[in-house]
Amino acid sequence: MTDHPDLARLIAAGNGDIPADLVLRGAEVLDVVTGDRITGDLAIVGDRIAGIGQDYDGPVRDLSGFTLVPGFIDTHLHIESSLVTPAEFARLVGPRGITTAIWDPHEIANVLGVAALDWALTAAAAAPIDIRVMLSSCVPSSHMETSGAEIGAEDLARLMDHPQALGLAEFMNYPGVIHRDAGVMAKLQAFAGRHIDGHAPLLSGRGLNAYASAGIRTEHEATTAEEAREKLSRGLRILIREGSVSKDLEALIPLMTERLSPYLALCTDDRNPLDIGEEGHLDHMIRTAIAAGVDPVVAYRIASLSGAEAFGLKDRGQIAPGKRADIVALGSLEACDAQAVWAGGVELTAEAFTGRDAGIGRGSVTIPQVKEATFRLAGQGATPVIGVREGLILTDHLSEDVAATDGDRRPDPARDLARVTVIERHGRNGNVANGFVRGFGIRRGAIASTVCHDHHNLIAVGVDYDDMALAARRLAEIEGGFCVVEGGEVRAELALPVAGLMSSEGFEKVRGGLESLRAAAKALGVALNEPFLQLAFIALPVIPHLKITDRGMVDVDRFEIMGEGG
Repeated sequence: MTDHPDLARLIAAGNGDIPADLVLRGAEVLDVVTGDRITGDLAIVGDRIAGIGQDYDGPVRDLSGFTLVPGFIDTHLHIESSLVTPAEFARLVGPRGITTAIWDPHEIANVLGVAALDWALTAAAAAPIDIRVMLSSCVPSSHMETSGAEIGAEDLARLMDHPQALGLAEFMNYPGVIHRDAGVMAKLQAFAGRHIDGHAPLLSGRGLNAYASAGIRTEHEATTAEEAREKLSRGLRILIREGSVSKDLEALIPLMTERLSPYLALCTDDRNPLDIGEEGHLDHMIRTAIAAGVDPVVAYRIASLSGAEAFGLKDRGQIAPGKRADIVALGSLEACDAQAVWAGGVELTAEAFTGRDAGIGRGSVTIPQVKEATFRLAGQGATPVIGVREGLILTDHLSEDVAATDGDRRPDPARDLARVTVIERHGRNGNVANGFVRGFGIRRGAIASTVCHDHHNLIAVGVDYDDMALAARRLAEIEGGFCVVEGGEVRAELALPVAGLMSSEGFEKVRGGLESLRAAAKALGVALNEPFLQLAFIALPVIPHLKITDRGMVDVDRFEIMGEGG
C-alpha cells in the first residue's frame, strides 16, 4: 500500500492545482449514498481519492465503459478457513474486489494462543489488501473442550492498540455473557467503548436483550429474516453470511431494502478456495442478491459503506474525496465482474502479490496411539445422534436405539449412523470421545480432519474403525489437514502444516487437493457438498443443538457435557 499523502498535496490535487498521481478516466462512478451515476475523472493521490466528477491532470488510465464501485468489505471471516495464509488469501480474493477483510484469527489462536494473534497482526499489516484483526474473545470457545491455549483479558488488552487491531472478536460464549461469567466480564469491560462483534445463534427475548446490553453491536449468526429483524431492533447490525457451509443469503435477501441497507453488511465467515474458485466470494453474494431483485445500489452499499460504518471505518466505503482509494472497476453491475481493482491506490495486479507469510505452528499435531479399540462405544439403547443439515452449522439433537454387539454400539450405514470421534491433538490430555452422527451418508471407510472448530482437535467420521485409525495416524504424519481412507489405503489427502489449519502452498494447489478430497469422499457414499467443513462444525459446542468435543457429547441448549455417547 502507498503512504497516506501529504494533506496539502491531496487538497491541491483535488482543487486541480497540481497533477494527481493517477487519473481514472471514462468510467461512471456509482455513488452508493445517492444512487447517482457520476461522470468525469477520478483523481488519486497516494492511497486517497482527491476528487471525482471533474477534469484532472496526471497519468491517465482509460476505463471507458466500466462502472466504478467502492471496494468490498468482508466484515467477518476466519482466513484460516480459506486454508491458505493471509498473503495467499489476499491473492485469492483481492482481484474479485475485496479490499478490506475483518479477520478473527480464533482458529489459529485456539491452537497457538497469543503467539497466533501476534503473527496475525504482523501478517495483516503486510498484506496488499487492508486486513484488520478482531482480537479473539473466546479461546477456548467454552469450558466444554480442550484447546491448545487460553487467552485472557490481559492478553487481549495488551494488543488492543495495535494499528491493525479493530476490536473484540465474535463473543461466542453468549451464556457466559448472560450469566456474567467473571472471565467474560473482564473481556467485555476491557473493550468497553470499542467494537465488540457478536455470535448468538437463535438467541431471542430477554437473553438477546442481555447480550446486546453488553455493548455487542454486530451479529452474523441470524439464519432467518425473523431472527434478523429482532436482532436489528435490539441495536445489532446484521452481517449477512454466505460461507461454504452456512448459507444464509437466500433467507435474508428480503431484508436487503433501501430502509434496512445502512444496518446490513456482508461476510463469508468460513469459505474455502474451492467455492471461491467455482462461485466467488462477496462478488458471488452481490450477483446473487441482484439476480433475486435487490436494487444494485442497495447491494453495493451493503457490500461497502454499510460494512465500513458498522465497524467505524470512516475512511472507506464510498468513492468520494478524502476516502481510501479502494475501487473496483466492473464491466457490469449485475455481473459484479471485477476487471481491475485498486486497494489503497495500488492496483491489484500479479505484481502486488509477491509477498509470502512466515510459517507458524509446525508440528502442532500430537495424538495418542490409536487403534481399532479407540473407536468402540460401550452401552446400548437410546443413543443421542448429531443430525447434520446441508448448508447449516446448526445440528439436530436426534435419538436412536442402538444395540451393542460384543459390547460395542457399532456404526450402521443402513440407517446412516456413522461413528464420529474427536481426539485431543494438542498434547494436553489425550482425551478421546465417541458418538454417532447422521447426515454424511458414508457407507465405507473414513474421513478425518484437524480443522475442527474451534478447539481444532482431530475429528473423524467413518464406519470402519481400522480406516479411522489409519486416517488419524496419517494426519499426524503430515502435520494436520484432511484425508480420506478406504480399505486400509489413503485415497486422498491435503496437508495443512501451518498449525494443522493452513497450507504453505498457493491456493491453486489447495483447490486441487480439495477437488480430489471431495471426489474421494463421494466415492465412500458421502452426500454432503462440503463434507470437511461440516465435519469441522459438528464439534463446535456454541452452536445448537447437539455437538461433540474431546470431552464428550454436548447438549448445547443446556450448555453441558453429556459424556461419551450421551
